[in-house]
Amino acid sequence: MTLVPDRAVPPEQAAREEDLIARVRASFDSCRDPRLKELMQALVKHLHAFLREVRLTEEEWSRAIEFLTAVGHVTDDRRQEFILLSDTLGASMQTVTINNEAHGDATEATVFGPFFAEGSPRIEPGGDMSFGAAGEPCWVEGTVTGVDGDPVPGARIEVWEADGDGLYDVQYGDGRVAARAHLFTGADGSYRFWGVTPTPYPIPHDGPVGRMLEATGRSPMRASHLHFMVEAPSYRTLVTHIFVRGDELLDSDAVFGVRESLVKDFERRPAGTPTPDGRVVDGTWTKVRFDIVLAPAGV
Repeated sequence: MTLVPDRAVPPEQAAREEDLIARVRASFDSCRDPRLKELMQALVKHLHAFLREVRLTEEEWSRAIEFLTAVGHVTDDRRQEFILLSDTLGASMQTVTINNEAHGDATEATVFGPFFAEGSPRIEPGGDMSFGAAGEPCWVEGTVTGVDGDPVPGARIEVWEADGDGLYDVQYGDGRVAARAHLFTGADGSYRFWGVTPTPYPIPHDGPVGRMLEATGRSPMRASHLHFMVEAPSYRTLVTHIFVRGDELLDSDAVFGVRESLVKDFERRPAGTPTPDGRVVDGTWTKVRFDIVLAPAGV
């Protein structure tokens, strides 16, 4: 395939550029891993197409290298700036979309995010996953079924979220574990728990990705959401969020994670309103229902 840049380039110059592409792609011809060969040759094809389309200057190339170097320097075992960069360019969401094809009415997937942590505490049905995190109490309930409508008993549901101040427990640096837990569905596929009402918050924007957003006039804010990861034998693992209907950030989520099917009604109850489990809440609380449908494994 001949790559033709958008801007007019003399034929002799275009031929030189195309010859380079052909030689770089051919350098991977002896790769013994067919998939790796495919990936590398496609990467060369599209990377060079970008370079030629924008007629990248050497100064711009140098600044891009400096930017990627800065992304690497700020990345450590607690902060993954490369994932943040992928998120803000929509690459994470596109990868999720490619790898979670629509299947019946299976619940849509969205980005994983950088704040998941292994080893969350287990709670029983109706338990409180906030563990003292700041925020308005929120009752979450629903069912987990397959696309055939049959309940999925014993499904593991991992949940995590930011607190009412817009921070995840791992961002405090004091070892706390709060606003995250896991639980299992009952024999009828049902689940229920207490959390906190989701609030908007900024992605970490004190590093190179934040500077990129500022330079391009973009906001670092994420729409209010609650994370779910649902696993069960014979079903495709689902990683998703639910979002708060009415949040003004739904159309400008910094990582493009919002899907309309995942926007839910978080119904606010006045202070003194009886709760589903008889818990006494000092002040207002919210209630949301999220029925989860899992696709079968391998689709």
